[in-house]
Amino acid sequence: MIEITPYQTSWPEAFATEAQALRVLVPAFVALEHVGSTAVPGLAAKPIIDMMAAVPALDEVAPILPALGQRGYALVETGMRERIFLQRGGTPGFNLHIVTLATWPDRKERLMRDTLIADPEAAAEYATLKRRLAEVHGDDMAAYTRAKTAFVQQIMDAVRDRLGLPRTDVWED
Repeated sequence: MIEITPYQTSWPEAFATEAQALRVLVPAFVALEHVGSTAVPGLAAKPIIDMMAAVPALDEVAPILPALGQRGYALVETGMRERIFLQRGGTPGFNLHIVTLATWPDRKERLMRDTLIADPEAAAEYATLKRRLAEVHGDDMAAYTRAKTAFVQQIMDAVRDRLGLPRTDVWED
């Protein structure tokens, strides 16, 4: 069941603790940030901490997968372009998105987080949408995620226009 919970003040601390451990474990991470809804103060979210890490090249990730596995991270094939995705269960759970440093400055996850932090009205609208979609889609995470796409696309188009960046499709196949 998809669970959207009220914002937990423990989420930033959970990120900080995990990020510290990952920075020691994986010195190849040249950047590591808290992204996703749990990174937006006050925003309701699934109790899963999304983290995004940057490496110079994705082919540098294969040697670190065993160490991440020992920490409980499992590689998940998602079909997303230019990204390696791992998950670790628990409460809270963790998602680790590994991307290239070259794509870091205009990653939608980072831009979306920053926009929702700066725009409480958009964050509230997003929370309402997520709660409604969780009720509608119940156990179908793919449908839930896909159903959020129009809202995310609208936000990202406005952000990219404001920054003078070309528009891109936010749905990654």
